[in-house]
Amino acid sequence: MNSDLDLLRPSPFVALRTLLEPLTPNPAFKPLTLTIGEPQNQPPQFMKNVLKEQDNLYEKYPPNTGTEELREAITSWLARRYSLPEGMVDADRHITPVNGTKEALYMLAQLLTDRQHTDKEKPAILLPNPYYHVYYAAAVMAGAEPVLLHATKETNFMPDLETLDEALLERTTAFYLCNPSNPQGTAADEAYLEKALFLSRAHNFTLVVDECYTEIYDQEPPVGILEILKARGEGLDGVMSFHSLSKRSSAAGLRSGFIVGDPALTKAFLNLRNFAGAASPLPVCAAAAALWQEDEHVAANRSRYRRNIDIAEKYLGGRFDFYRPPGGFFLWLNVEDGVTAAKKLWSEAAVRVIPGEYLSVTDEKGFNPGKPYIRVALVHDPEIMEEALSRLANVL
Repeated sequence: MNSDLDLLRPSPFVALRTLLEPLTPNPAFKPLTLTIGEPQNQPPQFMKNVLKEQDNLYEKYPPNTGTEELREAITSWLARRYSLPEGMVDADRHITPVNGTKEALYMLAQLLTDRQHTDKEKPAILLPNPYYHVYYAAAVMAGAEPVLLHATKETNFMPDLETLDEALLERTTAFYLCNPSNPQGTAADEAYLEKALFLSRAHNFTLVVDECYTEIYDQEPPVGILEILKARGEGLDGVMSFHSLSKRSSAAGLRSGFIVGDPALTKAFLNLRNFAGAASPLPVCAAAAALWQEDEHVAANRSRYRRNIDIAEKYLGGRFDFYRPPGGFFLWLNVEDGVTAAKKLWSEAAVRVIPGEYLSVTDEKGFNPGKPYIRVALVHDPEIMEEALSRLANVL
């Protein structure tokens, strides 16, 4: 077997099961799970209607590029969302529909890593720490060195770009950036994205921006990398941006998203997917196109999550370094020791949360930026969140 498999870290959810299995949750309460970022509300009914109307197409092999209707719907949404000028994004040259973004985030590292190197020149892929576990696995299995950049309160929970070593930047092949950040829910401003783009252009690496939470925000829509390129009057060279319907439309089971970016990389990625990826079924393409064309259900989703943040602020405001997450639907609470807090919450409140330590890597000096924290997913209906957060606050 591939020995690099030994370098992969266990899933944070597997690690959590191992931590909590020996414990018995308080029998006085119904167990509530606030761990995974999975929307608990239904996607719009019109999505299900489209799937049913198109179910005669399941016998057909779908095209690797998705349908023209889907690519046009995505292009129109990007223009609406980021006020892009006509022609900046071409539906055929810049857009790649994918089966959710996890598979594509993983495969992109294979595309961007040159295996013809010496150990001294080993390609590096920069990742935020804490991080989405797929980024790390993607780097390792592509034969690159995953370089974790601490994202702490002092840097708005974004990777610190000011202390990067020149030698490291010269061997960097990609920088995976999650904006808004997961798990912390902060959003990069224009200056930060400008800096990230400048470094990628100066050192010839690909800026990979995971923007799957960009439509779930508290007050202001987060700045997107395409807006930075628009302001600079530049094309999409060297940039790959990822978007998904999982959070935006509460359609995680549809497994539908897309990449928009560098046309040369898009062409190469499509070629790789011909061998290693599966195209989205035609009914899924039709349902996804309908979702990208309609924004009202997304506004309703934002209102629902905003209500949950209000509830969280009521119980937790002024404690545990609580702040209203500008993007996404997670709380990142400083409880001093996330593992101890997770065990206590399960045992005493029957509330399941994930320790921040399980979403982070400990560096060579013994520092783990997630160790003091727990991540809490605000994904349930407000009535359930009221109960869960009141229990959580009482125990903490």
